[in-house]
Amino acid sequence: MTPLSITSRTLAAALGGYGLGALAAMALAVTLPVARDQAVIIGIMVAFLLCSGAAIWAFSARSAWRAWAGILAPSLLLGGLYLWGLPA
Repeated sequence: MTPLSITSRTLAAALGGYGLGALAAMALAVTLPVARDQAVIIGIMVAFLLCSGAAIWAFSARSAWRAWAGILAPSLLLGGLYLWGLPA
């Protein structure tokens, strides 16, 4: 691995993982059919799992491009789920 690839993967793990976790927490908080406080707690617990999973994914992917794609694709889906779940 080149230093640029390692830097890109590190940024994908840190920034992408944080973004993925934040979007997951937000999306689950507004779409889960449970009480709002329980939905927030569930969302935060899932966010921790996704954030650590994104870090693992960033360094196990074949290339830095795949690492970014594997983190940004679910982030876009979770962002859409969040916007869909917002009250009108």
